[in-house]
Amino acid sequence: MNPLERVGLAALRRCDPETAHGLALKALTSGLVPLPGAVASDRLKLQLAGLTLPNPVGLAAGFDKNAEAVGPLMRAGFGFVEVGAATPRPQPGNPKPRLFRLSEDRAVINRFGFNNQGMEAICGRLAKRPQGVPVGLNLGANKDSADRAGDFAQVLTHCGPSLDFATVNVSSPNTEKLRELQGKAALAALLTGVMEARAGLKRPIPVFLKIAPDLSDAELADVAEVALDAGLDAIIATNTTLSRDGLTSRHKDQAGGLSGAPLFDRSTRVLARLSQITEGRLPLIGVGGIASPEDAYAKIRAGASAVQLYSAMVYEGLSLAARVARGLDRLLERDGFATVAEAVGTERGKWL
Repeated sequence: MNPLERVGLAALRRCDPETAHGLALKALTSGLVPLPGAVASDRLKLQLAGLTLPNPVGLAAGFDKNAEAVGPLMRAGFGFVEVGAATPRPQPGNPKPRLFRLSEDRAVINRFGFNNQGMEAICGRLAKRPQGVPVGLNLGANKDSADRAGDFAQVLTHCGPSLDFATVNVSSPNTEKLRELQGKAALAALLTGVMEARAGLKRPIPVFLKIAPDLSDAELADVAEVALDAGLDAIIATNTTLSRDGLTSRHKDQAGGLSGAPLFDRSTRVLARLSQITEGRLPLIGVGGIASPEDAYAKIRAGASAVQLYSAMVYEGLSLAARVARGLDRLLERDGFATVAEAVGTERGKWL
């Protein structure tokens, strides 16, 4: 982190968290943030679900909900970028305040509730984005929808032509009863509709599924079975947690999903278990608590083919993406891995 970024982060932390988030996006779109461009090497480059990634470090959904800063984010060192979540109709989300820094815990709690400008506005921007780093969209459902399962297919049908991949998000804890769609029967029905929508695209794209970290082993086995049967291309493990174990911040009891450092162990154990269950038949993307190259490397060795980060940027800045990718390259070289793929799952047993 350079001195300018350090000063900028200190200034943002004096603001309300959601205001600071908005200012960070404006700084990106205004060209005020120095960007490293692509971070790539023969060791970092990989194929994931048919996508060519310059490196395995992606941006998780939620940072750029409305696809307002896609171009700059593609130049920020990420190997792939996920925006959204997008719902068919615009919705304001939950009442403010709904975003909380837990500085003592290096964590964040949010209860946004899929606030976004709707698929029309979001996909209009995605259609104009530059080519290069793969960009995907997190698919959501409107809170008041009579057919939430149908909402996911609707967004995919509308936005699919402008995407490199899409993610079905049934794991946000901030929309009432959304996580119930992770149940075996409900998930199978939802994914049937989504995959039919994908089949209707002129250019079918990879579809991922994002799951919660709070699932039991039996529930994970059901999710894996349904995902494989549906023909999904990858599983993202995991979204935020409802657990509050070990927190010390004054905001620890706020309602919403917890992300950041306290999620790392829980999400990595889920990742490793899912890797064991799927036996390499489905690529996994590891998310939750990544704040360093070592964290990303641990996720990969636990079973992830690629990783995503977001919350740690609150404390480490946008330059974190490039630092993690470059550091990961050094760690792979140190341990004698010629490619990321060679390292995947090599220490899975440590997390089981």
